[in-house]
Amino acid sequence: MRLQAASPLEMQRLTRFLPCWRRPPAAGVPAKNVGFRKVASGVSSLGSASPRSLNIFDRDLKRKQKNWAARQPERIKFDYLKEEVGSRIADRVYDIARDFPLALDVGCGRGYIAQHLNKETVGKFFQTDIAENALKNALEMEIPTVSVLADEEFLPFRENTFDLVVSSLSLHWVNDLPRALEQIRYVLKPDGVLIGAVFGGDTLYELRCSLQLAETEREGGFSPHVSPFTAVNDLGHLLGRAGFNTLTVDTDEIQVNYPGMFELMEDLQGMGESNCAWNRKALLHRDTMLAAAAVYREMYGNEDGSVPATYQIYYMIGWKYHDSQARPAKRGSATVSFGELGKINDLMSRGKKSQ
Repeated sequence: MRLQAASPLEMQRLTRFLPCWRRPPAAGVPAKNVGFRKVASGVSSLGSASPRSLNIFDRDLKRKQKNWAARQPERIKFDYLKEEVGSRIADRVYDIARDFPLALDVGCGRGYIAQHLNKETVGKFFQTDIAENALKNALEMEIPTVSVLADEEFLPFRENTFDLVVSSLSLHWVNDLPRALEQIRYVLKPDGVLIGAVFGGDTLYELRCSLQLAETEREGGFSPHVSPFTAVNDLGHLLGRAGFNTLTVDTDEIQVNYPGMFELMEDLQGMGESNCAWNRKALLHRDTMLAAAAVYREMYGNEDGSVPATYQIYYMIGWKYHDSQARPAKRGSATVSFGELGKINDLMSRGKKSQ
């Protein structure tokens, strides 16, 4: 594949984007120590990793990225994706025919779920995030809310506290997802429910492929520039391993069109979703980025000149066990064999005639 030289407009966009590609500066607001149970029960300091976890992500960098994004004067224009997913999680909360006196949002950002809920459904809302600037710039909502600075892997709450836990597009950045799910189950009351969403494995596949092809062509090899994501079958397994039952996992795709690759990458940074994996490449060469933009437009471009970006979303629902929940019947208690299932219509019609 021969790549064309960049146009003056693309060069201008690249010049505008390159300063934004650098690591965001550290937040100027000191973190506060907020907690409701002792470190001995599993709570650790912000940004640390549990001893058993794979250290994939730089959690301190992710906190700085989210703080940087929350401080931007035009931060609202980057909220479109998180607001959409937050509203879909809220719809799933409304699908459950009960109210929740006490709820928790893990990795709340600026409160993308709570703004879509009402006080008739949720009595009081606790919101946690690792970024203090996100909590300070939370969106307005009608539910009484308490903001807590906390890491998703080390929730500082007592056992059996919340009726509902929600999480939107946050858990894909934790190093130890099994531990995070166990922590959520720990703070849920019996018969409490987790409703969450994470990015799926096909998220931003267009950007990933374009960067890999361009870097291979220009530099003779490629590095990961898009974060690794969980597979849908692994997510169900992890929920079961954490002790949740009556599981539901479904997938959805949201496709957004952008003027070009640089605008997409700028929006990802504005969302606080830039890559923070330890094995990320520090810098992308100018020629490689221009080549990737050309590949992106050539392979995936729309007729109107825009380029699509696919966000795959996995939605999950899991319940903490309670004696009142429905359970499968004992083995051997069935009264009809599978071989007779095809005859059910005949048996039902005969029963109606006999009546």
